[in-house]
Amino acid sequence: MYTGITRGKQLVVLVGQKKALAMAVKNHLGRRRYTKLAEWLS
Repeated sequence: MYTGITRGKQLVVLVGQKKALAMAVKNHLGRRRYTKLAEWLS
């Protein structure tokens, strides 16, 4: 949700059920990403 909303330059329209949006907002358990970013930056 965050990425989709923050990338909107002028307008963001959310379409869906209020319950689904509430579930997405309340989900504070982000998945850990396993990337080589730290390795590439060093």
